[in-house]
Amino acid sequence: MASASDVTYPPLDTLKPLAENVWLVDSGPIRAMGLSLPVRMTVVRLASGGMWLHSPTRFDEDLRREIEAIGPIQHLVAPNIAHWSFLKEWQEHCPGATTSAAPHLRERAQVKAAGVRLDRDLGETPPADWAGEIGQAVVPGALGFREVAFFHRPSRTLVLTDLVENLETARLPLGTKLFALVMGANRGTSPAQIRLALRLRRREAAEAVRRILAWAPERVIFAHGRVFERDGTRELKRAMAWLVG
Repeated sequence: MASASDVTYPPLDTLKPLAENVWLVDSGPIRAMGLSLPVRMTVVRLASGGMWLHSPTRFDEDLRREIEAIGPIQHLVAPNIAHWSFLKEWQEHCPGATTSAAPHLRERAQVKAAGVRLDRDLGETPPADWAGEIGQAVVPGALGFREVAFFHRPSRTLVLTDLVENLETARLPLGTKLFALVMGANRGTSPAQIRLALRLRRREAAEAVRRILAWAPERVIFAHGRVFERDGTRELKRAMAWLVG
C-alpha cells in the first residue's frame, strides 16, 4: 500500500523554486470519498513585493514564516469551487490579505457554512493589484464548475487547478489508482468529470482555452500530479485537444 510520502511530493509544506519569483508548495495527501490525493499551492512574488498564494494548502506556521521572509502575504486566491477549504486558517493568520474567489463560489452552501470570507469575485479582467504581471481567464462549465486560470507573464508560467490532472498511478493506493485510471486523471489532461462539465458549455469553454493557449506558456502548474516543467504550450495543446482540436 502506498504511504503518504509516496502519494505526495516531499518535501511538504515548504517553498520549492520553479521559476524566478514562482514557487510550488506540495502538500497533502487530502482525503475525500475514500481517495488519497496530492495537492499543490503556487506562490508568486509580485513586483510590489507582496506574495500571491494560489489555492492555499493546509496552513503551516513554519511555511507562513518562510513565505513572509520573502514578502508580506497580500493575496489568497480560491480558483475554483473545490479549492477553498484551507482559506479560513490562512485568513486568521494573515489578516491583512485579500481573498479573491472564482465566480459564484460565495453562493455555495458549504462556503457559507464554513464562514469563509471572500473579499471579491474574479472575472476576465485581473484586479489592479496584479494586472500588470498576471493575466487571467475564466473557464466556464456546467454543474457549478468555474476555474480561473492565471498566467504569470514574467516567467511564462500558467497556473491551473483541476482543468488538467497528471496523477502518477505508481504513487497511489489501490482505490485512488483505480479512480485515476477510470476518470483519466493520470493522463496529463482533463479528467472525466471536468470534461463533462465543459462539454455542457463547450463553445464558451473552448474559447477560454484558446485564449489560454495564446499566452504560450513555458510551464504549466496544476493542483494534482506532476507538473509540465517545460514545453508547456505543446503539452497543454495535447492536454486540451479533446476540447479545442
